[in-house]
Amino acid sequence: MTSSPAYDGDDFYCDVALVDVGALDVVEETDQVLAYHHTRPYRPVHVVVIPKRHVGSLTTLTADDEPLVRDLFAVVQRVAARVESEHGAAAVLTNLGEYQDSKHLHVHVLSGARV
Repeated sequence: MTSSPAYDGDDFYCDVALVDVGALDVVEETDQVLAYHHTRPYRPVHVVVIPKRHVGSLTTLTADDEPLVRDLFAVVQRVAARVESEHGAAAVLTNLGEYQDSKHLHVHVLSGARV
């Protein structure tokens, strides 16, 4: 999935990405987590890491989500380490509230100048 049509919902990941994982450029996948190259990147390297089940955001996680959080951040760590090794630097970012376009927890792993 190199580009996506205009989407005006509030959970791109549940509504579009997870519906057709085969169309994504997957970087890593576990039973609970998916990492793939962003469909509309804003850096030369832009990987997004998401839980496969709906979680609203980092601030909606509960103690019951601990196994998912451990898996999510293990994947983020591995992806970020690869990006850092290959490109010399990596940024890891998540957004909250009005900064969060898609209301599904997601973590960006980025490298390079903004495109």
